[in-house]
Amino acid sequence: MVRAGAAGTPLPASGLDIFGDLRKMNKRQLYYQVLNFAMIVSSALMIWKGLIVLTGSESPIVVVLSGSMEPAFHRGDLLFLTNFREDPIRAGEIVVFKVEGRDIPIVHRVIKVHEKDNGDIKFLTKGDNNEVDDRGLYKEGQNWLEKKDVVGRARGFLPYVGMVTIIMNDYPKFKYALLAVMGAYVLLKRES
Repeated sequence: MVRAGAAGTPLPASGLDIFGDLRKMNKRQLYYQVLNFAMIVSSALMIWKGLIVLTGSESPIVVVLSGSMEPAFHRGDLLFLTNFREDPIRAGEIVVFKVEGRDIPIVHRVIKVHEKDNGDIKFLTKGDNNEVDDRGLYKEGQNWLEKKDVVGRARGFLPYVGMVTIIMNDYPKFKYALLAVMGAYVLLKRES
């Protein structure tokens, strides 16, 4: 079944005839759209790498995944980090750190700092909404964190913007559907 569009052009019965649109493109248009998609992806990667260099952090933007830092940060808040090596770690700062054996970084507040005579710094963290410090989260036998464990320090945030990331991680089918729709849009969008 084919219906007539506003300008008299036939519309596909399904409304989303992606493969039909791809077949209608000539090779030059298809190559152009694929190149356009590749440029978008590479631009995003370059921006990410540029942020890494500017902030000194391996992950300059992170999402708060739990309520352990409430009321300061809520689940889904997007944090902006820096990690300049020359900045000293102080009690009261909010740091993002990685613990050996865990893939996901943790966002918590520094509650104690111990500086040795040789300049080495060790510190202890705790979530604002937690009853006890983080020693139970550290790897077995580790009682303090060191500067090498720090991914970054919170410098700013956007509330709840990271909920999109949380939803995509909780519902992987939604993530793949969204990526497929975005990819199809970029490939099928025609320049006027």
